[in-house]
Amino acid sequence: VDPELAKARVDSLWQEGLEDFRKGFYHSASEAFMRVLLEFSPGDPRIPEAHFYLGEAYFGSGSQLQAVREFRKVSDEYPSNPLAPDALYRAGDAYATLWKKPQLDPSYGQSAIATFTELLNRYPDSPAAAKGRTQLADLQAKLAYKEWENARYYLRNKAFDSAILYMKALVATYPNTPSAQQALVQLVKTYGELGYLEDAAEMCGALRQYHPDTKQLDKICPGAGG
Repeated sequence: VDPELAKARVDSLWQEGLEDFRKGFYHSASEAFMRVLLEFSPGDPRIPEAHFYLGEAYFGSGSQLQAVREFRKVSDEYPSNPLAPDALYRAGDAYATLWKKPQLDPSYGQSAIATFTELLNRYPDSPAAAKGRTQLADLQAKLAYKEWENARYYLRNKAFDSAILYMKALVATYPNTPSAQQALVQLVKTYGELGYLEDAAEMCGALRQYHPDTKQLDKICPGAGG
């Protein structure tokens, strides 16, 4: 095959994929990107970009797990490529999209959290990491709320030992979330009612440390706070 003809065919296929993607024709775009990846010469600088666009095409057509696979190829096989942080962000985004309700199996939510955390560790100063921090906080808040609902179930049934276990785990794992703030307030009250004053004082310390803006904090935790 004439190398120039082969190159022209690949370039044409590449443009075709880009145009289909921009028009929202995700199925035909993904087919074009898959074909072009087979035909690129080794080392073609467009390879990571093609994986990224293939991931976006899968995402657009609702195939999130296939999207994750393509995004991970960019971030893992081409870690110094400018697209790598965005690819890792989009992988986390794809997992987050699959996790609809906190009450359901949290595995996709946990995968999203792990991916966004990896993004922050690997590319902390990237614009993608800035977006990832927002997503991470939202996902942690949802998981924390799930734990808080479990704790409240046990509180309603006067199963205080189980409620305390859930609340302490929630506070330890997601200390900066709104649910952790509610759990800490409840722990102070529950320990107080049970006569565990040292434990109540310890939770007051955590409440002052992580949530100093808590309403009526001095009433909940009277005395000098430290």
